[in-house]
Amino acid sequence: MGPVQGEDGVLRCPWAGGPGLMRDYHDTEWGNPVHGEAAYLERLTLEAFQSGLSWSTILHKREAFREVFHGFDADAIAAFDQRDVERLMAEPRIVRNRLKIQAALTNARATVALRESEGLEAFVLGFRPEVPPAPETTEELATTSPESVALSKALKSRGFAFVGPKTMYALSEAVGLFDPHLVGCHRRGAA
Repeated sequence: MGPVQGEDGVLRCPWAGGPGLMRDYHDTEWGNPVHGEAAYLERLTLEAFQSGLSWSTILHKREAFREVFHGFDADAIAAFDQRDVERLMAEPRIVRNRLKIQAALTNARATVALRESEGLEAFVLGFRPEVPPAPETTEELATTSPESVALSKALKSRGFAFVGPKTMYALSEAVGLFDPHLVGCHRRGAA
């Protein structure tokens, strides 16, 4: 399936065809480059929490995630202890998965450690594909790439968790390492 035309006459990736939060995310954020450590840590954390769930679920809980994870300030999250884990496990506004919460703390600590070299943003940007994909249909969409596999391995070697190749491919789409929109989508080439 290629881009679909919404009731507003605009062609979009099929998952964003109807009005609402998903379409707003598609039209204003998905595939646009982000900047700064907190922005990268947020996307990394949310992609990990999304694993096994719909992205819509995560978007609906995003503001609560931002609140409980202190705006994705790596230093603040890195200082969380077991009491904070229990507090987060009791927080109904977020996804309450102990492994994913622990991974968020682990990844914040790894992000702080990564500052000694290039930092999280530069590290992730180093895995931008030389030849970005240009899918015309949903059947041509990938869920991993050589770059997402390499990014996954590299992050794991730096102490990160919940950063598998599929999750890193989704991260690459979200932070604009390449244009993830289908050819023909009104957002293709707009970032």
